[in-house]
Amino acid sequence: MKKSIVVLAVCTLTIGIAATSCNNSAKKVENAQEEVIEANEELDEANEEYIEDMNEYRRETAERIAANEKSIAELKARVENEKSEARAEYNEKIAKLEQRNSDIKKKLDDYKAEGKESWNTFKAEFNRDMDELGEAFRDLTVKNNK
Repeated sequence: MKKSIVVLAVCTLTIGIAATSCNNSAKKVENAQEEVIEANEELDEANEEYIEDMNEYRRETAERIAANEKSIAELKARVENEKSEARAEYNEKIAKLEQRNSDIKKKLDDYKAEGKESWNTFKAEFNRDMDELGEAFRDLTVKNNK
């Protein structure tokens, strides 16, 4: 009788441990699945922010490029009032600015989404190029106004 009680207790304990172990594994799998779903949602959100950032930057830059094109047209109109020697020099400088502006526009249009890190690098380089071009415009207009 004692022996059967001990055997019964051991069997009950073994079954209890096995059942608890199975539940922990099932809970672990369930938790892992929830974490994967959450990570995918965060990734989707990050991708949406990345694409939104790209589109916003492209809009802003397109406006700056359009402003540059307007400045080029204004410079061309101003140059018409210059002496012929100065006009040739200014037209050459304006043509270079026009080409640089066109190259920058093409560079932006040709950029393909390659990841956020690549985008940040591209954006930094592009901003530097745009700033240099803006400085070249200012230099030309300052010389032109003298």
